[in-house]
Amino acid sequence: MSEVKISAEPRTEFGKGGARRTRRAGLVPAVLYGHGEAPQHIALPAREFAAAIRHGGLNQIFTIDIAGNAAATLALPKAIQRDPIKDTYEHIDLLIVKKGEKIQVDVPVTLTGEAAKNTLITHESNTVAVIADALNLPSELLASLDGKEAGSHVTAGELTLPAGVELAVDADTVLAFINAAQSTTTAAEDEAAAGESATTEAAAE
Repeated sequence: MSEVKISAEPRTEFGKGGARRTRRAGLVPAVLYGHGEAPQHIALPAREFAAAIRHGGLNQIFTIDIAGNAAATLALPKAIQRDPIKDTYEHIDLLIVKKGEKIQVDVPVTLTGEAAKNTLITHESNTVAVIADALNLPSELLASLDGKEAGSHVTAGELTLPAGVELAVDADTVLAFINAAQSTTTAAEDEAAAGESATTEAAAE
């Protein structure tokens, strides 16, 4: 996953009123912190940030160019507040990262293939915690369902990990269960079958 360059402005207005004015200007209030540096209150362009997250996911690394700063800063979103009704970003916490640094992140899990017939998959977790280089974070991790029978499960240890990525959880951590599918026969069909059986028995007599 490559870094996305994004410009930012220092933020001097705080509180609900200041945040509303920032959003009306097409920006998202954010705070940048980490590595012992004093927190910086900034504002990011909402459309550019949203597009980067849609493309790269929640673990997208940003190269943030803050107006007035001599050098850009690498950062990872650690907490994102969204308006569930408007589907807009309300506030973002950004953690400073360094090249060559290993960090822990939650990565989405995708199950591939098909389990045995007449089974249902129950997801225990759609993400798994891993440790990886800050500039080489996987966008997703894959595990295969092929050959899985009812009563089995998928564990974190079965994930295909890229080079340099290691699990931050126990390999036995269950991600999904493979269960036997329940019969799809309806109660009405059961009653009809019972009625046909009774009719057949009566005719035989």
